[in-house]
This record gives sequence, C-alpha cells and structure tokens, in this order.
Amino acid sequence: MRRKLDAADAAIVERLSRDARVSNREIAEQLGVTEGTVRGRVKRMEEEKLIRITAVTNIDRFKDAALAYIWIEVERSGQTRDVAAELAGIAELGFVGVMLGRADILVITMVRNAEHLAEFVHQRISVIGGVRSTRSTLGVNFVKHDYRMARIVS
Repeated sequence: MRRKLDAADAAIVERLSRDARVSNREIAEQLGVTEGTVRGRVKRMEEEKLIRITAVTNIDRFKDAALAYIWIEVERSGQTRDVAAELAGIAELGFVGVMLGRADILVITMVRNAEHLAEFVHQRISVIGGVRSTRSTLGVNFVKHDYRMARIVS
C-alpha cells in the first residue's frame, strides 16, 4: 500500500528539507504537536522509504570537477530497462533515469574535465551491450541547484 503524505508529514518534510539537522523538538514546537509525534512520523516515513535523510555535497564547492550529463540511446527500446539497470550499478553515476524524448536514458556524474568525461563514456558506458550512442554535456556555471527536487510543479 502506497501511503500519501498528510499535511503534518508534508510540513515535517518541508522543515527537514531546509535543515535535516533540526531537532524533533524544534519541529514539534513549530507544528504544535508532540516531539514523539514528529519522531514517529519521521521513523515511519523512513521505513516506508518516503524520505531519506542524508548529507548532500555542494557541487558549487568543487573547483576541479564538473557535472556531466550523458544522454544515451539504446539499440532497441526493449533494451532500455536492462541498460538502465546495468548503468545503475556504476558507482560513479549519481543519477540514472529512463527518459521520454530524444534520448532513452539520462545519467549524471561528476568528472574532472572533458578528457575525463570522454574516457569515462568510452570505457564504462559505450561498452554496455545495447548502447547505440551517447551525447554528453558539461555543466559549467550553475545558476540554481536545488537538491530538493521532490517538489511537484503545481
């Protein structure tokens, strides 16, 4: 059963998304509930894999790294999920998604430079069975990077 977040859950998640180190007591005071209520709800949401509390690196602080976007086309559409599953096993890839549009799969990783990106694509991605072609771009200047991409456009 897939549970929906109610208003209290959503308020807890919103507060944690700004600062995951905030205490349950502080959240409880802000929401007008008990600390136990917050603790229980956070625990339940974690157990149900609705949320994951983790540290996130700030990509703006990496001087010797660039964010690489690699769009992948597969040979046959029936291979997409298998190729994506194999890509998901590559530790250096922080994002693997099946896409609609010009590419079948998008992967995102960090590389040192264009040469490092080319080496990574040729040695780790292009060799996967079913990969027909790749297109890559490097992010060079991030105007906005909000790691809390769980918001749905209204």
